[in-house]
Amino acid sequence: MRLPWPTCHSRLTKRMEIGYTPALMFSREPDLVVRAPAKINLTLEILGRRPDGYHELRSILMPIGVCDDLAFWRTDDGRIETAVEAEAGVNLETLGDPVENLATRMARLLQTAFAVRAGVSIRIRKRIPVGGGLGGGSADAAGALVGLNALWRLGLPHPAMLDLGAQLGSDIPALVHGGAVIMEGRGERITPMDLPDGGSGCRFWIVVANPGIASPTEEIYRLHNGGLTIRPDLFHNTLLSIRAGDVEAASRFLFNGLQPVVFRHFPATQVLAMRLRAAGALGVLVSGSGASVFALVRDQKHGDVVRERLGCGFWSVVTTTLPDGVMAAHGPLEP
Repeated sequence: MRLPWPTCHSRLTKRMEIGYTPALMFSREPDLVVRAPAKINLTLEILGRRPDGYHELRSILMPIGVCDDLAFWRTDDGRIETAVEAEAGVNLETLGDPVENLATRMARLLQTAFAVRAGVSIRIRKRIPVGGGLGGGSADAAGALVGLNALWRLGLPHPAMLDLGAQLGSDIPALVHGGAVIMEGRGERITPMDLPDGGSGCRFWIVVANPGIASPTEEIYRLHNGGLTIRPDLFHNTLLSIRAGDVEAASRFLFNGLQPVVFRHFPATQVLAMRLRAAGALGVLVSGSGASVFALVRDQKHGDVVRERLGCGFWSVVTTTLPDGVMAAHGPLEP
């Protein structure tokens, strides 16, 4: 029996599955379902090297309408079990063992930190390309944090969840927070953007594409030559553009200090960026450490044209940013 899942911005196609437990094939509905959005970085500056070995960053980050879905079943045996399935175009071969993915690690962290005796079975449906610079693993960890806070009734306040997220990944606090944020430090300092009307008028249409490459984040940062990529002019202009809902202006100020490294070591990513520009996109940028590339477009119709011109040789989707989105758990909870 296949369990119902929320729809997202990509069509359901043939799936691959990995996992290690039959307990997930329950005949009942999940106790909770969390939709975990991917992200793009409209700016990404490298400000220096921290004493802990991480890079000091500043980034404008926005979640987008490409989502993984996480379903949760509470168990009483204390075990944490995870299985993953993916839609066509998402390669699970580079994902590794579900035992070690970020969602599972987040569940173990919460269980240990708060002496939780209950267990959980988690099923992840992946739509976010693995190793694509879109925060897929971090999104799953953020979804697990939000979902298990509700499922296990931990009652964690928002600041505590952000702190816990920072223990496992730089993008997790921003994705737990939701909406358009400024991310600083190694990702642990989150400042929500002050957007008019709650951000509803600051939504941008984008085309997101991936050349079928998994770009290892740690390797890209290691290959970065250590030079600083501070661009306060672009940072502040991008902020103003988002607040004004001006996609034409925002397209002129996109910046990613890691993009030259990604282009150099994954030429297919540069080819993809060039093709998006040639297809008529307003602005094109590698997201995070790659290898996904996003293109700002005027509206959905323009996005459809750009995607059609790009051709079918790449995974791609037309979607929007989610400047006012907040991650939440949904489903019946036992009293």
